[in-house]
Amino acid sequence: MQVLSDSLSADCFAPPAPFGHSPGAGTLPDKGLAQRRLDELLLKSVGAGDKSAMRALYQRYNARIYQFVLRLIKNASVAEEIVSDVFLAVWRDASRFEGKSSVATWLMAIARHKAVSALRRRSDALLDHYPADTMIDPRDNPESQADQMERCEIIHRCLRKLSPRHREIIDLYYYHEKSVKEVAEIVGAPEGTVKTRMLYARRHMSRLLSTAGIRGLS
Repeated sequence: MQVLSDSLSADCFAPPAPFGHSPGAGTLPDKGLAQRRLDELLLKSVGAGDKSAMRALYQRYNARIYQFVLRLIKNASVAEEIVSDVFLAVWRDASRFEGKSSVATWLMAIARHKAVSALRRRSDALLDHYPADTMIDPRDNPESQADQMERCEIIHRCLRKLSPRHREIIDLYYYHEKSVKEVAEIVGAPEGTVKTRMLYARRHMSRLLSTAGIRGLS
């Protein structure tokens, strides 16, 4: 399974810049206990009506939520609307958070629910969105850039051959670095189902990459 691990940890998973933000803004914090406690304190303050806490929580998570939704929706304006809806729901329902999962997982679950609802209304299919022009290191020479772009395009084509539910699992597990338990909470499926989907997705993706001549990316 080395082919898959090497490929999906490459720069081809570099996300697009979120709307109204520079590339480093609003990144997902580390999964450490201190970060989780900070998130919970912020959410508790939000539940008490603290607008400054709401702004802080938004800055910490809006970029990742936007990127996740954009890959599902493939429509920037709709993704922006959904991000706004997510944080409106957070402002309204923060006091109902029970702490059964991390705040990050709770936010992703809200975002996924709203994205899937939007997709159903629009009758669109899930489609990954990884623009090639955001994946190239400007320090590379033209030849290296061309090679990297070609590899990324091949990976994207392979990803699009997976079913929506399997692409979603790959996205959450590899790009968002969620555990199997967290993925299960986000997609609303048993852990056993997530493991089965992950196994199929990894095997299928490995075969696609191997057939396409991708045997690991630097």
